[in-house]
Amino acid sequence: MTITKNGILDKVGIWISSLCAVHCLALPILLPIAPLIGASFFADAWFERTILSLSLLVGFWALFSGFYRYHRQLYPLYSLSVGGLIYWNKGMFGDAYEPLTIAVGAFLLISAHIVNLKLCSDCKACEDH
Repeated sequence: MTITKNGILDKVGIWISSLCAVHCLALPILLPIAPLIGASFFADAWFERTILSLSLLVGFWALFSGFYRYHRQLYPLYSLSVGGLIYWNKGMFGDAYEPLTIAVGAFLLISAHIVNLKLCSDCKACEDH
C-alpha cells in the first residue's frame, strides 16, 4: 500500500491547510491575549510563512504523487498553486479583504487535496497497486 493510495498525504495536507486558515482567521481575536500566555510568536510573519510552506510542500508531494503514479490530471496542482499564491499574498487587497483572501486561498488548497483523493480513488491504475 502506497502513501498516496490511502490518502495519508492528502489528509495531512487538508489538516495543515485548515489549521493555517484557522490560525490566520482567529489571530486578530486571539492577538491581544497572546503576550499573556507567551505565544506572541504566533503573530510573526515567519511563523505564518513556515506553516504555509509546510502546507505547500506536503501538498505538492501528495498531488504530484497522485499525478505521476495514478491519474495524470494537472488541475489539482493548479488549484494548489493558485491557492498558495493567493494565501502567500493575502494582504494584496488590503486589510479589509484579508479574511476573504485567506478563505479563498484555503479553499483552493483544501479542495486540491479533496480532488486528488477523489481522482486517486476513482483511478483504475490505483486499483492495480
